[in-house]
Amino acid sequence: MTEIRKVGICGAGGTMGAGIAIVAARAGFEVVSYDQRGEALARAVKQTDGFFAKSVERGKMTDGNREAVLTRMSSTTDLEALADCDLVIEAIFENLEVKQELFGNLNNICPEHTIFASNTSTLSITQIASGCGREDKVVGMHFCLPAQLMKLIEMSPGLNTSEEVFNLAWNWTEATGQIPVKTQDKPGFILNALLVPFNNDVIRAVEAGVAEPADIDKAIKVGLGYKMGPLELIDLIGLDTQIRLCESFYPVTHDPRASAPPLLRRKVAAGHLGRKSGRGFFTYDGNTMFGA
Repeated sequence: MTEIRKVGICGAGGTMGAGIAIVAARAGFEVVSYDQRGEALARAVKQTDGFFAKSVERGKMTDGNREAVLTRMSSTTDLEALADCDLVIEAIFENLEVKQELFGNLNNICPEHTIFASNTSTLSITQIASGCGREDKVVGMHFCLPAQLMKLIEMSPGLNTSEEVFNLAWNWTEATGQIPVKTQDKPGFILNALLVPFNNDVIRAVEAGVAEPADIDKAIKVGLGYKMGPLELIDLIGLDTQIRLCESFYPVTHDPRASAPPLLRRKVAAGHLGRKSGRGFFTYDGNTMFGA
């Protein structure tokens, strides 16, 4: 199996994809960021520049380090540009058919040795890999948001994933300085099996008038030791993404706590999507990357 040197990120115009690109490039890997949405990709590139500039300002890296990292990063709206990648990580939205189609297209573009990884948080790795043409080289690699700051990666083999491929992907995550844990190929893995229902409970508490969003987040951070409040986290991932998580998770688990709360649907209908729209459960000034 070829050593992983060059990494492609699909969906790099989004918050998660952009963060994963930073993780890979910062660790010394050449990174190609792909997104079919040119405007979103350009915005992510600008935010990434700002993130590294702030890292220099805070003394977390030198200006020379910053320049070296940026030279390892490129962006494209052409999927063919991923043709020489050793690892491709998809971080697109939670839709099984779209992910399957992407991996099928990549199978015709990438060399035989290329590993495909899915950042899915609720869907089956085995199902995503099904019919792509290299089911033995597909692995689950779920980063935590924001990926550029959080260390955990949930690693999940599908039923057809080869042990060699899984071990190579696992070693790559450690080489980036992340901390992997192995999970079974089950809905939500570890984190979202717990977080999706919990976050919905918090939204229902807001809807019931238990307390204001800021006070709920403050209580959870102070009382439970969370670094980020659940409503702030939902704003970060996107309220529309939370709905997709619910719609992927609920039909499989039938857990009523995993169904999307009415308030969540109303906010999305109003365009209150979180940080990316400037308003969710909180309001935001500007559109800098989290941590910058």
